[in-house]
Amino acid sequence: MVSISKRDVDEFKSQLNNTVEHFLGFNEPTIVTVATNCLLSGYDVKETTKKLNSLLDSDKAEKLAEKIIHFGNNFQSNLGQKISKKRHHEDDVEPSKKPKISAANGEVPKPGENTADLSQNQIKNMMANAQKMIEERKKALLALKANGPAGGTTVAPTTTPAAAAPVLPPPPKIPSLMSLGTVPPPNQPPSTTAEKDNATYEKAMKIAQLQAQIQSKLSAGIIKPLIPGLVGAKPPGSIDKPTPLILDSEGRTIDITGKQVQLTHVVPTLKANIRAKKREEFHEKLKEKPTEDLSESKFFDPRISAKPSVRNKRALKFHEPGKFQQLAEQLRVKAQLAKLQADISKNARKTGISSATKLALIAPRIEEDQDEVPDVEWWDMVIMNEETYDAEKNVKTSTITNLVEHPIQIKPTCDMAKPVYMPVFLTDKERKKLRRQNRREAWKEEQEKIRLGLEPPPEPKLRISNLMRVLGTEAVQDPTKMEAHVRAQMAKRQKDHEEANESRKLTADQKREKKIRKIKEDTSLEVHVAVYRVDDFSNPSKKFKVETNCNQLFMTGAVVMFKDCNVIVVEGGPKQQSKFKRLMMHRIKWEEDLIKGKEGNETSNKCVLVWEGTKKERSFGEMKFKVCVTEVLAREQFKKRNVEQYWDLCYSKTVLDNVNEK
Repeated sequence: MVSISKRDVDEFKSQLNNTVEHFLGFNEPTIVTVATNCLLSGYDVKETTKKLNSLLDSDKAEKLAEKIIHFGNNFQSNLGQKISKKRHHEDDVEPSKKPKISAANGEVPKPGENTADLSQNQIKNMMANAQKMIEERKKALLALKANGPAGGTTVAPTTTPAAAAPVLPPPPKIPSLMSLGTVPPPNQPPSTTAEKDNATYEKAMKIAQLQAQIQSKLSAGIIKPLIPGLVGAKPPGSIDKPTPLILDSEGRTIDITGKQVQLTHVVPTLKANIRAKKREEFHEKLKEKPTEDLSESKFFDPRISAKPSVRNKRALKFHEPGKFQQLAEQLRVKAQLAKLQADISKNARKTGISSATKLALIAPRIEEDQDEVPDVEWWDMVIMNEETYDAEKNVKTSTITNLVEHPIQIKPTCDMAKPVYMPVFLTDKERKKLRRQNRREAWKEEQEKIRLGLEPPPEPKLRISNLMRVLGTEAVQDPTKMEAHVRAQMAKRQKDHEEANESRKLTADQKREKKIRKIKEDTSLEVHVAVYRVDDFSNPSKKFKVETNCNQLFMTGAVVMFKDCNVIVVEGGPKQQSKFKRLMMHRIKWEEDLIKGKEGNETSNKCVLVWEGTKKERSFGEMKFKVCVTEVLAREQFKKRNVEQYWDLCYSKTVLDNVNEK
């Protein structure tokens, strides 16, 4: 692992941040952090895409992952090049650490030898040989450059791809300084010079390979020769002139031979230009598309007006003169009428006419058939021959006797079929005595079974206190064993006792059924009904209490809400009614809510028990709330269940209370 300096780390983070920001269009540090972790962990494109899927869309995540991995590879290669350059620079700076070469035969001097013993003639020969080698290398490099692509020479076309590759001279054999017996000058070590020559030769070989590939593709017709110096290309000195544009009589572009030429079209790459082009094509298609005559279609309905595809601009519409004056006059008339009605109602309240009028409206309508008088009453039809009282001999004398006919007595529906007996309650002393006798009888029966051999005799009931007295000598011989035996027997008795208690316990379902059985009451013979009236029932907490308690007590009923008269009807047993009555009259604090009257004065809310009694059967189902706008609609809710008298009673009392208060 290559060690990275702090400066390289900062440069890495800044470049990665710029890459992400350039891709997304905005700065996002969270994505930069995830990308950094992925690169440091060595993730590939798939794993990096999985990490970025939680932050971006799948397409964006995949593209960004490819850019991040590409950036990491580039940065790693650049960092390796920097480190290699740094090492080469260190080698150039410290040539004294390199091994010295011998002057006479080019050998490396041994540690014991002294290089200062060379003569002046030998040093001159060494310098001359070194200069000669440098000139030869320069000539070889110049020859390579002259034959390569940089020299500007063209490669002659050949018939086969194999012959298209240029023939390069073999790399010059650079003799080692050891064999020549020369030493390079002090400012240029031999290792760096050889490396530079090798790098130059490698570049030349790569250029030759690329030229060979291009020549093979040109000969096969895969690409067109557009680069100077290749097969079919123009000479370097020639100037490219635009091809003359030739049009035929129809306006089409043709070449010199007369063939039609397809000109290249510029394809937009920006999204804005692409959208504009699509918009133009769509409008052109709309213009070219012929309009269908809908009237000829069998599915066309002439009654439906077809809307135009283009929205027309709305023109200015001016009001007729005097329109707003008429509206103002209508508002003034309405205000005067409301003022007049208020004065009339005020005078009616003083005289008491309004209360009588409202009560007359509340009174139930009498059916027309009830006012008609029958020709013969139903109780006289038994002894009459004809249905009229006018005939003299219309009476059946045979039906009249000296006996008195009594009506058949019908038992009330609320009476029980079986007589109900009051349970006998014993005192504490009597209950203890009865329990003692029952236990004594059970003990005697058990003793009889043991005497007859039907059951084995029970083991002695051992305790720690009676251990020595019951066991005797056994306890003395091995007291530890006997104590363990006694304790095991005690634990067994405790376990049996707890298991018996657990067996007698009720399960969760049985407890629930027992609780419901206690709350529910038998209403098959008669149903107790209570009707309450509340002035204001808008508080949601009080609504919740009424509904929840009614459901918990398994009661039925309804709540009808109308202005100042909110009627609550509940049906159930006597115990249920007593609990619900306590809720309505004591537990709920109705007086906490203040009501604003028509004149603006505030009064406290109240709840009144209007009526309670019994019925044969229930009239309502589960407790429900119904909001009514008019009293007619409210009365209709009760009339559906044939109990409209509940509403009449409550509403009449509300009207009377309002009149008395005023």
